[in-house]
Amino acid sequence: MITLLQVTTDTGNQLADTAHVVNQVVTGAAQELHFFDLLIKGGWVMIPLAILAFTGLVIFVERYLTIRKASKQETNLMLQIKQYIHEGRLENAIALCRNTNSPLGRMLEKGLKRIGRPIKDIEAAIENVGKLEVSKLEKNISILGIVAGIAPMLGFVGTIIGVITIFHDVSIKGAIEIGTISGGLYTKMITSATGLVVGIIAYVLYHILNAMVERIILRMETDALEFIDLLEEPGK
Repeated sequence: MITLLQVTTDTGNQLADTAHVVNQVVTGAAQELHFFDLLIKGGWVMIPLAILAFTGLVIFVERYLTIRKASKQETNLMLQIKQYIHEGRLENAIALCRNTNSPLGRMLEKGLKRIGRPIKDIEAAIENVGKLEVSKLEKNISILGIVAGIAPMLGFVGTIIGVITIFHDVSIKGAIEIGTISGGLYTKMITSATGLVVGIIAYVLYHILNAMVERIILRMETDALEFIDLLEEPGK
């Protein structure tokens, strides 16, 4: 009976010790897996990755607001221009386009100022202004594409540096230790993960802005064709 109680007591103590150890491991893991702690462990490669991430975010916000402003619907602009042209109020149409202060307005304003010249000259003037406006909208968007390409490569560079460091430490110690290998890889794989995340986000944002610009270009081309058709109507 005494032996049975002793065995039970020993088993209970072992379970308690095991639970305590597990609790310490879980607590330690939770402490080590803080997000900012992981970023810091990535090493110096995290600095250029942070710069790329910040640059991409700033460019996206600035371009998004600019393109969003330029893409505002101007449903009544062409209707009013048609009315002014039919009434012979060319100066009013030009003033309307100037006050609109949009890519479409500036493009149509250039065409209105060329009325009286051959249609080909008017088309060329509108096309040149359209290209200029599109280039303004696309300004700095290509940098997001560069960020999307460079960030993953920087992440892999950090991992390679980590692997080189691991083998250097092993060569110095003369022995392979699991702690050294796993710790180094664990730390340096953070750079790969961060680089991929930054690159994927930049890639998505890049295509979002390009899609917004494409919609504006399509509307500008449609309205330009409608404007040319208006000038070619009989009696104009």
